[in-house]
Amino acid sequence: MTDDSSMRAVGWARSLPVSAGVKEARDWTRAHMSALGWERTAPALVDSVVLAVSELVTNAHVHAHSAAQLILTWDERCLHVTVHDASPRLPEQRQADHQAPGGRGLFLVDALADDWQVRRCPRGKDVTACFQPPPSAEGAHRG
Repeated sequence: MTDDSSMRAVGWARSLPVSAGVKEARDWTRAHMSALGWERTAPALVDSVVLAVSELVTNAHVHAHSAAQLILTWDERCLHVTVHDASPRLPEQRQADHQAPGGRGLFLVDALADDWQVRRCPRGKDVTACFQPPPSAEGAHRG
């Protein structure tokens, strides 16, 4: 029988006002992926996480006209990337218009993440994407 009390979670949070820009979110996320050791053990996964963060924070800034609260939580099985914004309007995957420069963010998140979901909150919504590391990267960080 395993001792569930031994599981530890590691997490980081950052508020990103609309004026902060998405580059700040990407740089901050990449620095925390290094703390997990994934820059070395799973660089392609780090790139996927950073791209998803970029898309989710952009959605918060552009569509919700809101600051983005970015939360990264590693629970030893999944890296949960959560972006909270102040809009109660849930995101929708749109048909990609080949003429339009945008509209593909959620398609990218869906393609990159192992799973993702949207949850309404009293003051807006959370969009959370889950990224599971490859077996070679799992043991890189144990809290």
